[in-house]
Amino acid sequence: MQKDITIAEAQKLVDDWIKQYGVRYFSELTNMAVLTEEVGELARIMARKYGDQSFKEGEPTDPSDEMADILWVLLCLANQTGTNLTEALQRSFEKKTKRDATRHLNNPKLS
Repeated sequence: MQKDITIAEAQKLVDDWIKQYGVRYFSELTNMAVLTEEVGELARIMARKYGDQSFKEGEPTDPSDEMADILWVLLCLANQTGTNLTEALQRSFEKKTKRDATRHLNNPKLS
């Protein structure tokens, strides 16, 4: 059984895989388009599983594969742009905590 991996380890694993099997990264713009495509595939599953649409015969029903594909391409884009996703996520938590410290607690729509 494989141990859990950190975001930094995931970025390195993707980079190592690209260098060994992928020849090179697709361009950043191509990867952005691929990311959009993968999000669309997840949206299709979510609309059918949790929304009002129904699945067509043979369509995938498990969102986990699409989520993993999204994460893969996001890790590629992070590597290509020199983004440390661990640091970026930490900054995002800090920003959201400061901005939303009481916002959601005081939202009557969420009670």
